[in-house]
Amino acid sequence: MKKLLVLFGFIALPIVAFVQHSELFDVKQLPSVNLKDMKGNAINTASLGFTGPVVISFWATWCSPCKKELSAIHDLYEVWQEETGVNLVAVSIDDEKTKSQVSVYVNGKAWDYMVLMDPNGDFKRAMGVNNVPHTFLINQEGAIVYTHNNYAPGDEEILYQEIKKLVAPK
Repeated sequence: MKKLLVLFGFIALPIVAFVQHSELFDVKQLPSVNLKDMKGNAINTASLGFTGPVVISFWATWCSPCKKELSAIHDLYEVWQEETGVNLVAVSIDDEKTKSQVSVYVNGKAWDYMVLMDPNGDFKRAMGVNNVPHTFLINQEGAIVYTHNNYAPGDEEILYQEIKKLVAPK
């Protein structure tokens, strides 16, 4: 009986892993939520105004892996934009207590991304984000085509490969 359970585990585990992984590629449209940028301008998430692919990264000032990921992307961002036309939107989930730190941090790092504020978590909930960092890649039609949660050095290269797939000639 033990051998049968072990054998079942070897068969079932890859199937469960495949099902969980394939859920990442369900086509889902970018939801429409009104947020504000750091200057207080209203921005609707469904109409960001970009023509190329868009990376949306949920982050917070208190999240060390978030800041590492966005800094790693910052170092490569200019090249990414030149080669693919990608744009990055960093969505801060800092609440009322910490949201004043967002502009100080962003300006100190000289990030040239669009930074949106989601202090009530409306966009976070609409996107199904449970923890940060959580990064999404949106194609030109507004469909979510790739998502990644957490950050480890090198994840930015995987993201870049996904971006290149979107702009590659077909």
